[in-house]
Amino acid sequence: MANATCARFLLQRSTRGFLLSSRAAPAFSSPFLSRAHRLEPTDDELYQRTTVSVMQKEQDGGIMIQSYSPAGFNIDGNRVFGPCAVLPPAILQWNVGTFKDITEESVSLFHMVEPKIEILVLGTGSRLERIDPAVLALLKRKGIAVEVQDTPNACATFNFLSSERRMTAAGLIPPAVSTALEVTNE
Repeated sequence: MANATCARFLLQRSTRGFLLSSRAAPAFSSPFLSRAHRLEPTDDELYQRTTVSVMQKEQDGGIMIQSYSPAGFNIDGNRVFGPCAVLPPAILQWNVGTFKDITEESVSLFHMVEPKIEILVLGTGSRLERIDPAVLALLKRKGIAVEVQDTPNACATFNFLSSERRMTAAGLIPPAVSTALEVTNE
C-alpha cells in the first residue's frame, strides 16, 4: 500500500513538470563522489596502496624469561618489577601481592585476549601454593589449561612451552628467596 501511494504521488508530480527517472542523479557532479569512480595511480594524492608495517617480528623461540629475583623478572631484556602477566608479545604488571590475590577478577585478562591462550602457567612464589578452586573452574570453562607451580619451575615451564610455539601465558609472583635462573645462548 505504501508503494502504491508513493507511485501515485510521483505520477502526480511527473504530470506537473517533474521528470521521473529510475536512476537518481548524484548531488554533486564531481567524479570523486560517484560510486563508479575508481582511484587510479594518476589520481596522485588520492591514490594510495594499502601497506602493512610489522611492528615486531616474531622471535625464533618466542618470549623467554631470562632471570627472576625477589624484586621481579628479566624477560627478553625487559626488567619487570613485582608480579607480572606475560601475554606474548606483551609483558604487563599484574596487580597481585600473594597467591591469595589470584582471583577470578585477577585472571580475567588471561581469558579475554585474542588469540586465545591454550595454557596458563601460574607461579605462586617460592613455594607451590593452592589456588582457589573457583578460579581454576573459571579458566577450565574458558578452555584454558592451568599449570600451577612455584615461580622457579613456572618460569622453566613457560620457557619450554614458549619455545615449542604453544599459545601460552604466565602469571608470575616473584619468589621471596632468589634461586636465580639464567638462560644462556650458546
